[in-house]
Amino acid sequence: MIRHSTLLALGIALLSTACGPAVPSAPILPTFLPSAPAAPAATAELNEAYPTAQAAETGGSQSVSGLAVRLDRAWRDGKQVYADVCFALPDASDWTIWAAHFDYGSESLAEFSTSMISQTDASGGQGPERCDELSFYVPPDADLSAATLTVESVGAYPTSDEYCSLYMPKIQQSLQERGIGISLECSDVGGTMTMQITSKPDNMSQEEAEQLVYSDEFYTVKGPWSFPVTFEQ
Repeated sequence: MIRHSTLLALGIALLSTACGPAVPSAPILPTFLPSAPAAPAATAELNEAYPTAQAAETGGSQSVSGLAVRLDRAWRDGKQVYADVCFALPDASDWTIWAAHFDYGSESLAEFSTSMISQTDASGGQGPERCDELSFYVPPDADLSAATLTVESVGAYPTSDEYCSLYMPKIQQSLQERGIGISLECSDVGGTMTMQITSKPDNMSQEEAEQLVYSDEFYTVKGPWSFPVTFEQ
């Protein structure tokens, strides 16, 4: 009888456990795997594709057409080749580098940007000087082991006042030396001294006379000044 009661109690307990609320199992959390460090590989690839280097050789200073031009330094930074070029100022006008090209292999790059670095006045027996920074775009795989920077010309756009104060005398002299019968004078036009053509040959149109008088040859100095530039590959 005791054994029967015990078995009955055990059966009721098991039945109660089976019918009772289920014990919640532990939640399964997502597993986050650490990503592989990609920055060093990307940085190495970037540095290899866009090298930075200082030019090992520059050509110093050269004087052509009575104007001294100097290459201070050149360097490559990624897709750009930079060059610091200084030149003597012929007068007080706003002179800058007008034409230049960078040559390597069979390529010649004539498009460039320029910005002024410094400008100094005459002192200690040295004339006034201006320094510009030139920048050329080059592809990452360009072979620059034998390159050349050439400055073709420097120039300055004259103002109306400068035509009268600086340029009219040399323009008139040049026309006389060529035997071109054009006469110039400056007069006040609206409060500004302006250079005007007062006479010209009968067989010359006004447009032809103006093309001669206002030619950029009178406010440019032409070289070329060429400087070898060597980058280690």
